[in-house]
Amino acid sequence: MEIKLHQLDTFPVRDAQGAARTVKAYERLARVHTLLDERAQWEPTGIVEFRLDSGEAVTADADGSLSVAATGQRLELRRPLGEPGQPAQRH
Repeated sequence: MEIKLHQLDTFPVRDAQGAARTVKAYERLARVHTLLDERAQWEPTGIVEFRLDSGEAVTADADGSLSVAATGQRLELRRPLGEPGQPAQRH
């Protein structure tokens, strides 16, 4: 089955050393050929995967926590400025 990834979202995280990273969420699409249309269509598979901006796979646990799949290193979600728990940005 031929698949491609469609980017759904990005969000900021921090790794165990405190470095800022970005996680990207993708939905897998599968190529579907139909008899009525010569061109192939891409249909959602319902599978979402997460990757760091470097391409490393990220695991999302049932409790919502994230970790780097290859190393198990935990990732902490960062809140954008102005959200509850963060100071508002001043100009």
